[in-house]
Amino acid sequence: MGVKSLVRELWALEKSLHSRKKLKKQLKTIELKIIMDCEGCERKVRKALEGIKDVTEFKLEPKQKKVTVTGYIEQEKLIKRLRYKTGKRVEPWPYVPYDVVAHPYAPGAYDKKAPPGYVKNVLVDPDAAPLAQANSLEEKYSSAFSDENPNACAIM
Repeated sequence: MGVKSLVRELWALEKSLHSRKKLKKQLKTIELKIIMDCEGCERKVRKALEGIKDVTEFKLEPKQKKVTVTGYIEQEKLIKRLRYKTGKRVEPWPYVPYDVVAHPYAPGAYDKKAPPGYVKNVLVDPDAAPLAQANSLEEKYSSAFSDENPNACAIM
């Protein structure tokens, strides 16, 4: 009785752990920054992405130095594999559209190297640009003297 129940418990534990591993894999879209200067670099990145089995589809944008990958793979694992296979520096996409950031032209958010219409993602790292994230009091004072405020002339 003791050995049979122990074997059943171990079998059930193994089965539950195996099913949990299957649940962890989810379809994700990952954006990466990879410098692709020429067609050879682009071909090398394309070939590396085609060789990774968990990648379902990808889109290369060489002018923006951006790769969008969709698949069942973790971001860190994908970055390590691409670094190994291409020999290039791979990093997460550090930019967001400038409409998302409250003050896109603040010194911490604005980046000259960013593609047109993009700024640094200061929403993820609050220490990176405290000027780019305004609290409600700052918003109140800055909107008081805005051209969009109809009462701004009365204040000035």
